[in-house]
Amino acid sequence: MADSHSGETVLVTGGTGYLAGWVITGLLQRDYRVRTTVRSLDKAQQVRDAVSAQAGRQAAGTIEFAAADLLGDDGWDRAAAGADYVLHTASPMPFGPGADLITTAREGTRRVLGAAARAGVRRAVLTSSGVTADSGDPDTPATETTWTEPSGTPLRAYPDSKILAERDAWDLAAATGLELTAVLPTFMQGPTLGTANRPGTVEVIRRLLAREIPAVPNIGWNVVDVRDIAELHILAMTSPAAAGERYLGSGTFLWYRDIARILREKLPDEAAKVPVRTMPDLVVKLLARRNPQLEMVRHELGRTRLVDSSKARTQLGWQPRPTEQTIIDTATALIATSREGRAA
Repeated sequence: MADSHSGETVLVTGGTGYLAGWVITGLLQRDYRVRTTVRSLDKAQQVRDAVSAQAGRQAAGTIEFAAADLLGDDGWDRAAAGADYVLHTASPMPFGPGADLITTAREGTRRVLGAAARAGVRRAVLTSSGVTADSGDPDTPATETTWTEPSGTPLRAYPDSKILAERDAWDLAAATGLELTAVLPTFMQGPTLGTANRPGTVEVIRRLLAREIPAVPNIGWNVVDVRDIAELHILAMTSPAAAGERYLGSGTFLWYRDIARILREKLPDEAAKVPVRTMPDLVVKLLARRNPQLEMVRHELGRTRLVDSSKARTQLGWQPRPTEQTIIDTATALIATSREGRAA
C-alpha cells in the first residue's frame, strides 16, 4: 500500500468519463478521499460500480458526489470546497449530438478552475490534449514548448476547444495565483471501467473487431494507455517539479494497419478476420463527404505525428506500458464486453 493520503481530498470532474474512472481508481488505491462531479446524482451508482472492479467495492463506496454541469455555475463552489487538489478531466466529446464543443470546454474550464482558485486548493491539474502542442512539421516532434494556433474551422472544433480551453486555464491561473499543471494526452486507448463510459477513441479497435470496415484508412495515432495517463495526472498533482508545467503523455505512433496487424497476430482466434489492407486515400476522401468522422481525419491521411514525452519521464518518473500491450488489453476488454452483451 502506498503512503496514506486519507486526510487529503481530491475533486475529479466528470466522474462518468473514461479517463476519470481510472484517475478515481488510482486515487482510491493511494487512499485519497475522492469527490467527483456528475451532471446528475443518478449517475453515482454507475461510477461506484465501474470503479469497484479495480479499487474494490469498499473503496468505491467512499466516493463523494457533487452535481455540477460544465455549462452552469451551480454546484462548482460546493464541489471544490475543502478540496486539496482538483483534477479537471471532464470534457465534451467530439461526436456529441449538437454539442458546442468550444463553448462547453472554455466555460467549463473557467468554472472549474475558478472554483478551485476560490477554494484555495494546493494545485489544479487540467486535462488538455496533445493537439495543443502540435509542431505543424511532420519531421519535428511536438514538445511542451509548442503552442498550436486554433484553426477557426468547424471541422476542427474539437482541437480548437482544447487549445482555447488550455489558454484560458493558464490566463486564469496567472490572474488568480492558482497553481496549475496541464497534462496533454495523445490518442488514448485501453480498457474501459464498466460499459457506460466507452469513449469514441476505442471505436478504432471495436470497428476492426466487428469487421465494420473493409479496409483501414491510411491514418495513424500516437497511442497512449488511459491507465498511464491517469497515473500521469496523479504524478502531476503531487510532484513539486510539476507546478506551472505542461506534460505530454504519449506512446508510440501506430498506423491503423499496424493496429490491425497487432490484433491479428496476438489474438488469432478473435481477430482472424480483422482487415489489414489499406483503403485508398481517394476512397476515404469520397466517403468523407457523407461521414463527419472521416471528414475530421481526412487531413491526417499519410501524416506521421511525432511526439516527445521525455519531460514526463525524466521529471516525474512516468513509465508508460508498451503500446502493443495497450492495443491487446483494449481489444480483450471489448471482446469480453461483447460476449457479456450477447449472454445477457
